[in-house]
Amino acid sequence: MNLPPTSIPTAPGALPIIGHSHRLARDSLPFMRSLRDYGPVVRIRIGPTPAYVLTDPELARRMLVTDAAHFLKGGRVFDALRAFFGNGIATIADGDAHLHNRRRLQPMFNRAHIAARTDPMVEQVRALVSSWGEGQERDVYADMNEVTLAAFLTALFGTNLPDHLAAEFTQLMPVIMRGTIRQTILPSWVTRLPLPANRAHEANLRRLRAIIDQATDHARGSHHADPDAAVSAARDCPYHTQRGEGLLQTLLTTEDLLSQQQLQDEVITLLVGAIETTGTTLAWALYELSQHDEITARLRTELDAVCGERPVRHEDLDRLLYIRQVLQEAIRKYGPVWLTTRTATRTVGLGGHRIPAGSDVVWSPYLYQHDPQVFEDPECFDPDRWAPERAKEARNSFLAFGAGRRQCIGEAFAWAELTIILATILQTWSAFQFTSRTPQPQAVMTVTPDMLTMAYYRRAGPVAEAGSDGRNRRIGR
Repeated sequence: MNLPPTSIPTAPGALPIIGHSHRLARDSLPFMRSLRDYGPVVRIRIGPTPAYVLTDPELARRMLVTDAAHFLKGGRVFDALRAFFGNGIATIADGDAHLHNRRRLQPMFNRAHIAARTDPMVEQVRALVSSWGEGQERDVYADMNEVTLAAFLTALFGTNLPDHLAAEFTQLMPVIMRGTIRQTILPSWVTRLPLPANRAHEANLRRLRAIIDQATDHARGSHHADPDAAVSAARDCPYHTQRGEGLLQTLLTTEDLLSQQQLQDEVITLLVGAIETTGTTLAWALYELSQHDEITARLRTELDAVCGERPVRHEDLDRLLYIRQVLQEAIRKYGPVWLTTRTATRTVGLGGHRIPAGSDVVWSPYLYQHDPQVFEDPECFDPDRWAPERAKEARNSFLAFGAGRRQCIGEAFAWAELTIILATILQTWSAFQFTSRTPQPQAVMTVTPDMLTMAYYRRAGPVAEAGSDGRNRRIGR
């Protein structure tokens, strides 16, 4: 007997015209957590448009993996991003074009290519981290975004990227990220108006595409005077890497070359993905270390045992197990992705609920990773959740990198970059002091700290007692 579909509850608090948009803008994270109380599928309205939020991670995994053919990558978030960033690997619609692009990009992120870029990344990170003034109060989130971008530029374009281009990337990317967040929040008709903010954002994106072209031309010409020789070398050895080359060289020496527009779209997508999620994770990880000196001590002990006094190497990454647990717990607790969408291509059932064709379906890694049924005391920072004997029970609820055919193509690279940067900071600075009030998570493109400052020291001093606001806590060896 076919049972009728279970009715889908509507979240309370919708306002005329704007629906639940005020909740998503004003108190996004508490609002998302509250939806769990209404069932596994909850209807909200984003403006006048209904959307269906999956609060059950099992339903989200089914949508992403088992029924992926019926839920295409799309919806308001991705439509807005696609309008500004083009059809990169993360924003392009599902189908043959996505599959083709994914296969083209996949070799960039294999283990051998990542290993070949580890030493240059470590050198770049050490140079930046060492340049911080001792005892100087610093904006941790801004620093982590800068270090992450510098490391990724080195990995992507190689060690010979001209300084003026690297500097312009560093200047432009934070501005573009802020503009993009604004454009995804506002109604689409507002983003099309000839307002100063809209014109400035479009001009910044045009400039970004121009410097990507310059960096790509430099990568094309600086390593091989004879491009035919470059293609031949890559064909003879798929892991061929000339000293100083970046990951982009893999795309520039393939038979199936990308157009200028396609190269720009892919580089923009990779830059956004590399900076926003990685920088956010590192900022929150450092905050948690400033609150848990016993965790910091374990990290330093592990680093001393694996690396001693030398910089981290690629072969060390798989041995730095506790660093991986700390980073994974930072990702779990703070998202960093709090909302993403798919579009139902036909009317389909999920968990006994009927999702109409054409509907936006919302899923939230942040929501699943705060489920108290899966993660005991989810607001507690506990890296041992990810110890091998405990991790299995939580694996299906950890969807920070997605799942299925649209799972993040750069996940292995992200883990390598995260580990390199956190390890290098701990090796460079013997102590750091948390100097701001307790940061509050704010949901923008990722879950970012609203304020987070620290000072770093080369020699550990006495560990100060933490005040009620968490300030002036100095963490040493």
